[in-house]
Amino acid sequence: MPWATVSSNVLLPLKLKGVAAAESRKRVEEALALVGLEQFGASYPRELSGGMKMRVSIARALITRPRLLLMDEPFAALDEITRMKLNDDLLRLWHAHGLTIVFVTHSVYESVYLSSRVLVMASRPGRVVADETIDPANGAAYARNEEFRLSPEYAAACRRISRALHDDTAGAR
Repeated sequence: MPWATVSSNVLLPLKLKGVAAAESRKRVEEALALVGLEQFGASYPRELSGGMKMRVSIARALITRPRLLLMDEPFAALDEITRMKLNDDLLRLWHAHGLTIVFVTHSVYESVYLSSRVLVMASRPGRVVADETIDPANGAAYARNEEFRLSPEYAAACRRISRALHDDTAGAR
């Protein structure tokens, strides 16, 4: 909501649920702190970068304390550096709060970096054509950092996912 402050944007789900004002204020502060925006509650969306706007959206999604978070290409419009930072932030939130996150992306690299399991969907008709577990035996499912991005395990998983996409699109012609 471009006309509302960051705090008001994050508050919306609690307002709709009828949560008391004092409890709502406390939870808005907590949610903004979770995403590193505690100093921007009085700011308006037009005053924020793309990455900060995305963090506001994540805070708004987390304010109701969900167990499941559905994200459909949330970082697609961001530059690569901001996207990588938000990937790391999302992993930190996942680890700290034990959320289940279903993350849709067209980026093979992002899918492997963020996921413990990657499902590759076919185009027309929509169906699962590959189901890849990112090998937890090597610790890859949890140790996500720059070292992981440069590892042979990461490269191999990216190749497997890319191959599955290629095989599906080659068969669709």
